[in-house]
Amino acid sequence: MTDWTDIAALDDIPQRGARVVKTRDGCVAVFRTAADEVFALDNACPHKAGPLSEGIVHGAAVTCPLHNWVISLETGLVQGNDTGQVATYPARVEGGRILLDAAFLRARSAA
Repeated sequence: MTDWTDIAALDDIPQRGARVVKTRDGCVAVFRTAADEVFALDNACPHKAGPLSEGIVHGAAVTCPLHNWVISLETGLVQGNDTGQVATYPARVEGGRILLDAAFLRARSAA
């Protein structure tokens, strides 16, 4: 059984926006698409550790604000000719609330 942590209301994050969420188990960047899907990733781009939560969300991707690397919100993979990947974490929306998988957060903070 998955242990979900309630982190915020969906409306706390604007469409095509992001927030860094601090939980007792660690910090992650949480993104909301125009279709109200939510994704959770590490906040650092694999290129130069740019703050992805400050990037531009488009479709199911975010563009790093430093050097325009495009990261898939679904897989964490860098798109195009670049290489690299960002860790992703299970997230879902239930009753207008954003939930993150607590076990994944704990594993992240222990690493």
